[in-house]
Amino acid sequence: MYGRTLTGMIVLLLAACDRDHAAEHGDKPAPSPPLAPAAPAPPTAPAAPVAPSPPPKPVLIEPKGPIDPKSVEAAGQVVQHYGALIEQRRFEDAASLWGNAGQAKAFADQLRPSTHLEIGDLGPSEGAAGSIYTTVPVIFYGEGFRRPANIILRRANDVPGSTEAQRRWHIDRIEWKSA
Repeated sequence: MYGRTLTGMIVLLLAACDRDHAAEHGDKPAPSPPLAPAAPAPPTAPAAPVAPSPPPKPVLIEPKGPIDPKSVEAAGQVVQHYGALIEQRRFEDAASLWGNAGQAKAFADQLRPSTHLEIGDLGPSEGAAGSIYTTVPVIFYGEGFRRPANIILRRANDVPGSTEAQRRWHIDRIEWKSA
C-alpha cells in the first residue's frame, strides 16, 4: 500500500514539473480536443393548464355563548340533531323533534337504512299567524342515492295559550325537491 501511494505522488510531481517546464520555455500546452456540440434539447410540450382550485368554503362562525332558543340558529341545531338521530337509526327519538308523530313515522318509513344528512345554509325566518317558520335545505344520501329536500321548521310565538313544546323549534314537515 505504501508503494502505491509513493508511486501516485511521483506521477503527480512529474505532471506538475512538465507544466512548469512548458510555461518557462514558452511551449504551449497541447490543445485539448474540441468538445462535441451538445445535442439540442428536445422541445418540451407546453405545460398542461392547471385547473383552478375551488373557492374556499365559507367559514362558519361558532356562536359566542348560548344560542337564543328563538333564533334561526336554534332551528339549525334541531336539524343537526335530527340528522344525527336518523344516521343512528334512532327514529323514535328523531320523531320527538317533529310537531306531528304520525308525519314523523311516515317520513322515516321512506328512508333507507344507510341514510345520512347533509345540511345546507340556514334560511331566514318568516312570521305567519302567531308562528315563525324557517326552511333549511338538506340532502338525504346514502349508498346508491342522493335526494334533496327542504326541512321546514316552526315554532309558536309567545302567544297566550301556546305550550312550551309549541314555542320550541320543531320539524313541521319535510318536502322532497325535484331532482
